[in-house]
Amino acid sequence: MFDKIIHFSIHNKLIVFGAILGLITAGIFALKDLPLDAVPDVTNNQVLVITQDATLGTQEMERSVTAPLEAVLLSLPGVTEVRSISRSGISVITVVFSDATNIYTARQLVAEKLATQKDKIS
Repeated sequence: MFDKIIHFSIHNKLIVFGAILGLITAGIFALKDLPLDAVPDVTNNQVLVITQDATLGTQEMERSVTAPLEAVLLSLPGVTEVRSISRSGISVITVVFSDATNIYTARQLVAEKLATQKDKIS
């Protein structure tokens, strides 16, 4: 079988050249429409809440800002996890939503909840 292919290729060089050229052209057109992402986004839906108060130490920041906000943000729909870190004068809360939650909806929910809690945080 390979002998027949080689024999045909040797005696019909123009047909083989045209077939190769056709395959290269089809490959270029296919490559142009190929959806390719070099670095896929594998992160989950997260919303960061960063609060600052230069007058508070780490313990006071945790007690008066971080813990109350964590408790409130846990009640949002679609929340799978709430993580936080408190340092002197700064609190960072990461609210992780399920993959089905739209990121813009998640941000809106967090913003609405923070607006209701602004006066309650000491």
